[in-house]
Amino acid sequence: MKNILLNGKVPNDCLKLLEERFQLFRLYEADDRAAFLAEHGQKIVGMTGGKVDANLIENLPNLKIIANYGVGYDNVDVKAAHAKNIHVTNTPNRLSPAVAELTLGLMISLARNIPAYHNYVKAGRWAQEGSVPLTAQLAEASVGILGLGRIGKEIAKRCVAFDMDVSYHGRTHQTDQPYRYFDSLIEMAKNVDWLVIIAPGGNETNKIITRDVLEALGAKGCLVNIARGNMVDQQALIELLANNGLRGAALDVFDGEPEVPQALRDLDNVILSPHNGSATRKTRAQMSSQVVENLEAFFERGELLDPVQ
Repeated sequence: MKNILLNGKVPNDCLKLLEERFQLFRLYEADDRAAFLAEHGQKIVGMTGGKVDANLIENLPNLKIIANYGVGYDNVDVKAAHAKNIHVTNTPNRLSPAVAELTLGLMISLARNIPAYHNYVKAGRWAQEGSVPLTAQLAEASVGILGLGRIGKEIAKRCVAFDMDVSYHGRTHQTDQPYRYFDSLIEMAKNVDWLVIIAPGGNETNKIITRDVLEALGAKGCLVNIARGNMVDQQALIELLANNGLRGAALDVFDGEPEVPQALRDLDNVILSPHNGSATRKTRAQMSSQVVENLEAFFERGELLDPVQ
């Protein structure tokens, strides 16, 4: 059996599959990480779980593959891994429908004020106070998607089904896509009602949603973040939401999560979700299988099913 390092906890279904097929070494349980690596580092040929930095890679001289659990891989120093000819894989595709589904759910909830009106009815206020104010709607609104990758395309498809006008911004103009391309994020923000963030995390996109971008989105606009919290200037977001500089925000991720600023939690024009994009039973089971499939394909056949370039 191949020796696999668990650098961090993985879901139970993933752990069970790994235990059935590999010899596992649980670094995250070690009281003395340095001693653990000194004793076992030479044995390790594969790894999953947790943050993988250059220092850890240096202590695993026979490491061949890092099978990341999740589509995002900003927790892995991919450059350091590739410099050592170590392959990196992730778990794309399986989680795209679930993340896209939650994105539209957050958008509908914000546009139609569903949580507040749910509480209004439950509290008996409808009978006492009468009808509630009118809301916005998604139909015939415009949406700009930052990051038209696998998940971005799934979101775009669902937005089209809701009769929305779709645009996108990314590193490249994808000429095979039917949506309007903006080479400027600020220009896209000026021209849409909704701005959805689904770009990859990492240094290149850290704080990419600046105050200028948020101000360009403006008082008519809503921000949706389903990617990474640190991609947004969170303080500027709070200030603009509190002062009618933005109409609203629907957020599944936060800078510094799971801590969420009280000022953000106190706002009435936000929908908040606890980093729940892929958190369905079906999707997480599929992601667990994909981690193991990536490891098995590499060790048994020398194949890379889901390589990170």
